[in-house]
Amino acid sequence: MKILFVVPYYKPAYAYGGPIVVISMLAERLVILGHDVTVYTTASNVNTELEVDKNQEIIVDGVRVFYFSKLTGDNTYISVKLWQYLNKTATDFDVIHIHTWWNFLVLGSALICRNKGIKPVISPHGMLSDYILNTRNVFAKKMVHRLLGKKLLQHSWLHVSTEMEWDESRRIIEGWDGQIIPNLVKLPGKKYPRSDNPVFTIGFLSRIDPKKGLDVLIRALSRVNFDYKLLIAGNGETHYIEALKNIARKSGNSDKIEWVGWKGGDGKFEFLSQVDLMALTSHSENFAIVVIESLAVGTPVLISDQVGLFRYIAEKDYGWVTPLQIEIVTSRLNALFNEREKIARINNGCRQQIEQEYEESRLAEQYLQLYNLSIKK
Repeated sequence: MKILFVVPYYKPAYAYGGPIVVISMLAERLVILGHDVTVYTTASNVNTELEVDKNQEIIVDGVRVFYFSKLTGDNTYISVKLWQYLNKTATDFDVIHIHTWWNFLVLGSALICRNKGIKPVISPHGMLSDYILNTRNVFAKKMVHRLLGKKLLQHSWLHVSTEMEWDESRRIIEGWDGQIIPNLVKLPGKKYPRSDNPVFTIGFLSRIDPKKGLDVLIRALSRVNFDYKLLIAGNGETHYIEALKNIARKSGNSDKIEWVGWKGGDGKFEFLSQVDLMALTSHSENFAIVVIESLAVGTPVLISDQVGLFRYIAEKDYGWVTPLQIEIVTSRLNALFNEREKIARINNGCRQQIEQEYEESRLAEQYLQLYNLSIKK
């Protein structure tokens, strides 16, 4: 099968976080399974550009990648050269899979598909969540959706990674055809020994951003009835990190918090294996790769009911789910601290289950089923 991915950014632009890893893993696994995968993207790397040859094919880990130049330095990712090349080659592919939403690059690409009579698969990667729709440039999003976006989405197949994202997306386009397929996740290649911490240790590993709800977690922890340590691993805007530190000082628990910087690669899994609990009290997450990464090293999780995987965690009993009210988060923390049998069960038995459920080829085959369905219809 000849498959085209259209995405605003691609590896090695890892500064964009989880979507880069998810998209590139899927592309590479499809190649391993014998399919021809091409990526049309820009050379964007947040505030800079990747040092790559532009407007020509480059093989990146088995995947054909075209990094096109763009006209803008912001997150609109306008690339006339990409649009021109897509318009010329769109019908050469069996399937076109568009990733993300709310930027001109993918909107223009979806419009080209529609004009060519092609019904692409669209993965919003959380861009159609209630939180995203109602924060930042709300008026512009509503206007774009009303004038163009809704018509383009109606002429597509939907792929989402969780039931929560499915529900949110189908509130926008009623009866939208598609499937729920989990994201591919890079699992640890070895077993990491767990740490016997003298004090109950809670970890946070993610981008430090208001969306992540760290302020809620810090305030909730200041009220718990047990001793603890909170390790915060991640990068973010200096002014926001200072605001969180000020919240901790006012809450009286700054001495229990360590800011340990970003952890990646093997260091990420080592960090997750050394904490007793991974906490993610986000206001919005369509998936949250770190949840699966934590479980893969046997670390239970506490997540908000705004994290896409919350139903999965509840059904599998891999941790705890909480609303975002501070007093309820505190109550959940006090309760889980005493659930030592459950913690031990997750420590000892979760890794093998995650390896089976998130085996890459198994998940990639589900994407191929969606692609075949889109072709047949």
